[in-house]
Amino acid sequence: MDATPLNVEEFEALAATRVPAEAWDYYRSGADDELALRRNREAWRRWRVHYRVLVDVGAVDTRAELLGAEIASPVVLAPTAFHRLAHPDGELATAEGARRTGSLMTLSTLSNTPVEAVAEAAGPLWFQLYVYRDREATEGLVRRAEAAGCRALVLTVDAPVLGRRERDVRNRFSLPPHLSIENMLAPGYGAMPDAPTDSGLAAYFASLLDPTLSWRDLEWLCGLTSLPVLVKGVVRADDAAEAIARGAAGVVVSNHGGRQLDRSPATATVLAPVVDAVGGGGVVLVDGGIRRGTDVLTALALGAHGVLIGRPVLWGLGAGGADGVASVLAMLREELALAMALSGAPTLGAITRDLVAWGDEG
Repeated sequence: MDATPLNVEEFEALAATRVPAEAWDYYRSGADDELALRRNREAWRRWRVHYRVLVDVGAVDTRAELLGAEIASPVVLAPTAFHRLAHPDGELATAEGARRTGSLMTLSTLSNTPVEAVAEAAGPLWFQLYVYRDREATEGLVRRAEAAGCRALVLTVDAPVLGRRERDVRNRFSLPPHLSIENMLAPGYGAMPDAPTDSGLAAYFASLLDPTLSWRDLEWLCGLTSLPVLVKGVVRADDAAEAIARGAAGVVVSNHGGRQLDRSPATATVLAPVVDAVGGGGVVLVDGGIRRGTDVLTALALGAHGVLIGRPVLWGLGAGGADGVASVLAMLREELALAMALSGAPTLGAITRDLVAWGDEG
């Protein structure tokens, strides 16, 4: 890499010089006016940390356990698509960077690398799942994830149809011919179709996603597998409680990185009510706009068991492959440890809700 980045956003600037423009637009784009994309980031900055003093912080411990996986910090790699657009080694480099840092990776259905190969390179691995119109194909993909050794399924529920990302429409985004989507089972699901008036990705999702997906399908999935199922894409407390009641092991508070409904709330503003609704009945994770260790601290104070990061992983990957991914993850872990020390919270258990308060100023 060039001059060593000092923070996650400097990794973004470096990656922007190395990732092809069309792929960069795909990674960075949000839906419509990109309001949710911006507000996700801005909302974390509104929280203030009311730090404690005269607390022994000579030893700070960031280690966490999520669904039985012991990890170096509560920062999990979110599922993001098409890593070989950022680096030739794609998801294998991401998995290597995660393994080196003792981190947990979530592999996207829309991966350029088969789940079996990623599982061999990664440490603990979760698998993100869309429920296809073809339920037999969905079941086949679940069996593949189980056989590969994935430890949980992350069911994305905020994409019954695809949000409109105008950067992709303008670019008529599609995968280069040498890349494919490796985690598809049904005939015809291995390549991006042509689309004369919209992005190829939009046409692909239109043929794949099931707009009739309902709570019954969550129950079906939970009954289909012995793996814990996390429901990703929740912003409402009542939906979170319903997910747990229907058999989910937890929820991910997420608005899909601002890529679906542009007027969706910033995740930092809805996390606490979701935590209260789940009430200890399951795991609560959150993503969307997390860029600093203080953001992670805030999420934990609001009751999250961990956070997911998406774009920062792609920035690290684009900037420096596995080394870049490992650097981003190590950076956030170190920032979290520093924030914990300065907050008077030497353990994750000491990060309590009274540490944070919403600030009126930006």
